[in-house]
Amino acid sequence: MKDFALKNVQLRGHEGLVVLKIEDGKVGEIQSNFAVADNEMDCEGKLLIPGYVESHIHLDKACILDRCTIKAGTLEEAVSEVSSAKIEFTEDDVYERGSRVIEKAIKNGTQVMRTFVEIDPRAGMRSFEAIKRLKKDYAFALDLQICAFAQEGLTQEMETYEFLEKALQDGADWVGGCPYKDENPEKHMDLIFDLGEKYKVPVDFHLDFDLDSEDSSIPYLCKQTLKRKYKGKVSIGHVTKLAAMDEKAFVKMAKKLAEAKIALTVLPATDLFLNGRASDKLIPRGVTNANKLGDHGVLTSLSSNNVLNPFTPYGDADLCRMANLYANVIQLSKREHMEDVFDMITKNAASILNVPYEIKEGSPATFILIDSEKKEDAIREVAAPLKGWKNGVLTFENPRARIYRS
Repeated sequence: MKDFALKNVQLRGHEGLVVLKIEDGKVGEIQSNFAVADNEMDCEGKLLIPGYVESHIHLDKACILDRCTIKAGTLEEAVSEVSSAKIEFTEDDVYERGSRVIEKAIKNGTQVMRTFVEIDPRAGMRSFEAIKRLKKDYAFALDLQICAFAQEGLTQEMETYEFLEKALQDGADWVGGCPYKDENPEKHMDLIFDLGEKYKVPVDFHLDFDLDSEDSSIPYLCKQTLKRKYKGKVSIGHVTKLAAMDEKAFVKMAKKLAEAKIALTVLPATDLFLNGRASDKLIPRGVTNANKLGDHGVLTSLSSNNVLNPFTPYGDADLCRMANLYANVIQLSKREHMEDVFDMITKNAASILNVPYEIKEGSPATFILIDSEKKEDAIREVAAPLKGWKNGVLTFENPRARIYRS
């Protein structure tokens, strides 16, 4: 492993441009720009960050549009189509499709990812075994966390509980469920919490995925989180009911989430595609305002969710593009709001996954260089990542496009 230096770097927490010396795969020294004799790279004032963090994605059911039919474009249809398709999933099939998405994510600057993997009588343990292989094979560039997940309910099919437990015994990092697909949502949450407590892992719930402002699962979830002393170890995704609530109800729910330290991930592409299908005019966006939640102390992130399947029939695992989509939908313009959005795909997401997120002397030389000088401009322009390193080793490179004048 060669030592090298990066000069003319924009780095959070430092005024002006700095130089980083990389020694034995770690950051050896950070100083204001100074002369470096050998093996230096001029970063031309661009941002260096510890990489993007994908906090909510489903690798196991990615890239299956050719196996599914989309007619209604609803959540119910997506669940049904994937349920039928996953019966035929093989370990090698899941591995191949998952690797396609991971490689896109790496080239788009992601260095940490949490994937859900459906484990039930239809999928068995096949998808889980494939994801474990992906975790190992792509560790050179990306750290992958695995959440054993019950997509299609639990109380009406308790065999799924046994599969989840087996995955936790075999190394799953999280356990999660989907209460809105269960006949007994509260019992569903209780069972997932039971597994989390037994195996000492955090829990995640796909929650409140509709535009009916009533009957939210948030109060019960917050109550159980506090009762079980699980503050800071619970995350939720979608929660589009919040987008349908008036200001008073929204604030009430936000304060409950903040008190219980429950993190929330907004999934713009999926939430836009599946919501509002019953409207024939002034179609609601159905995307929860993560910035407003942040104002009330809720830890929030943005993520891709699905790629090329009935839940989201497009996508490229580009978190900066997803953040730009979110900013457009929420109609953001101020610099500070753009910076908050940038944090949602970086340090906020890292906090949810409980991974360190800092470039300092002595830290691993794991980071990406972005073709932007400011966080806000990276979001506004969907700035491309130029290079990435893990432990001082180059993992990808996206050369800048060039224009040739005749």
